[in-house]
Amino acid sequence: MAALETIDSRCLHAADPIDYLHLIKLCLSAGAADAGRRIHRHLTSAGYLPVLFLSNSLLGMYVRFGLIGDARQLFGDLPHRNVVSWTTMISAFIDIELGREALEFFVWMQRDGIRPNMFTFSSILRACDTLKAVWAMHCCAIKHGLDSDDFVRSSLIDAYFRCGDSESGHLVFNEIITGDLVVWNSVIGGFAQTGNGHEALKLFRQMKRAGFLAKQATITSALRACTGMVFLEMGQQVHGHLLKYKPDLILNNALLDMYCKCGSLEEAEVNFERMPEKDVISWSTMISGLAQNGRSLEALRLFDLMKAEGAKPNYITMVGILFACSHAGLVEDGWYYFRSMNQLFDIEPGSEHYGCMVDLLGRAGKLAEAVKFIHEMEFKPDAIIWRTLLGACRVHKNVSLAAYAAQEILKLEPGDEGTCILLSNIYADAKQWSDVEQMRKMMRDRGIRKEPGRSWMDVGKETHVFIAGDFSHAQMKGIGRELERLISKISNMGYVPDTEFVLHDLGREQKEESIRYHGEKMAIAFGMMNSTSGKPIRIMKNLRICGDCHAFAKLVSRTEGKLIVIRDPVRFHHFQDGACSCGDYW
Repeated sequence: MAALETIDSRCLHAADPIDYLHLIKLCLSAGAADAGRRIHRHLTSAGYLPVLFLSNSLLGMYVRFGLIGDARQLFGDLPHRNVVSWTTMISAFIDIELGREALEFFVWMQRDGIRPNMFTFSSILRACDTLKAVWAMHCCAIKHGLDSDDFVRSSLIDAYFRCGDSESGHLVFNEIITGDLVVWNSVIGGFAQTGNGHEALKLFRQMKRAGFLAKQATITSALRACTGMVFLEMGQQVHGHLLKYKPDLILNNALLDMYCKCGSLEEAEVNFERMPEKDVISWSTMISGLAQNGRSLEALRLFDLMKAEGAKPNYITMVGILFACSHAGLVEDGWYYFRSMNQLFDIEPGSEHYGCMVDLLGRAGKLAEAVKFIHEMEFKPDAIIWRTLLGACRVHKNVSLAAYAAQEILKLEPGDEGTCILLSNIYADAKQWSDVEQMRKMMRDRGIRKEPGRSWMDVGKETHVFIAGDFSHAQMKGIGRELERLISKISNMGYVPDTEFVLHDLGREQKEESIRYHGEKMAIAFGMMNSTSGKPIRIMKNLRICGDCHAFAKLVSRTEGKLIVIRDPVRFHHFQDGACSCGDYW
């Protein structure tokens, strides 16, 4: 810096262009924007016109310092511009989210007779936020013969996936056998981010067979795919690749998230403790993981430790804390954290925090307080808030309030199928069969079909799906015999089928037969037939577990000495030794 400040202007004018280039680089490394401007003034004083590569270096310097106004002025003053000049400005606009300006410069560049290169296309594709724009750029890349360049292909794949066209992104990948890992990263990451974990992991295995070494970005995408699909065993295999690299915060956070969301808290805790560096994402992930797996008190203790170690909570951290309070019935704690988050942590409560509070009050049976809270919210409640209240109404069998909540949802989302189905179930719970029939007639008229309850589990490399009342599974005879054995065994411990959870107007025997073949029970029986000693049975569900299946799972875990882990759309239930991690509060 001192050297920059004492440079004599006459020496500068006598300097070689390479010397100026070194000075510009020195300004960048020192973060000396004012010194860079001084060099620019020296270069352009007395009518001196720097060579183009120096002007481009100054342009890049201004962009790096975030001085877009200076960059635009310099660009406008240039008598001649080349592809580097134009690409620098296009990339600068995209970095500050001025996509329209970037696209305009791309058009003007070609009108100026400058051919875009691979770096131009890699940049401009980031500005394309519609499929129409991506198609136009794809055609332009073909026109200039750059569509087969790996950088351009990678950017095209990213753009197609970002705009929701995974099929076209995959087609770009398949057009040419690639030897570049960047292209593999793009297509695997694209499928992982758009929720197609099966395809992401299929390509990951294909990439390994092709002889490519998985890098950090690829492993992160593969872990995200395992997280989305709840593929614990595959996640453990991907973890093996991670061990080849130095500890990396992004990778460790992705690994932690995978173990938490796959319900393997033991492995999550081990990896959390081993992390040499933790950020707010690490803490928030572990707090939410504990809460979602029924260990709310531990989540709150970890939150205290987080604060003691100087980490500042963020918006997501507080969602995890309120979720922990909600799922443990800690009403007073929940109110404390909600009311103090702005004052203590400078976090303005958002819709997710309000939703957690409605859930907290609803689960605790404080429905009138929940309605009052909704009406006093600082913003208009959305459909998610009302759905949360509707779910609580079903648990606590408040039919009139359920009808009110459903009415509010349908005002916001008139075609919402789930609300109609849930209200029909609430009427059925209350034995209001005429209301049930009225709702079901309306659903038939609208073409609304109830989503069947599904439970599924992975055995080996195959996923087995079980639907209530569906006897099409290849091993159904064996499953039936295993169910008989398990029910006989737990009946000796006092198990009696709870037919309150059958939402049809049937006789007692018919109800018992119906509830016997719920998807969870068939999955547990199948798991007992096919699991290995010491290994837990892991089951996923698309709907909330019913009370009878919850009681069944608890008793089977005791009689068989087996850990049973069931994940519903919201949380995990860990059944062991006759108890559930949720404390029967779900």
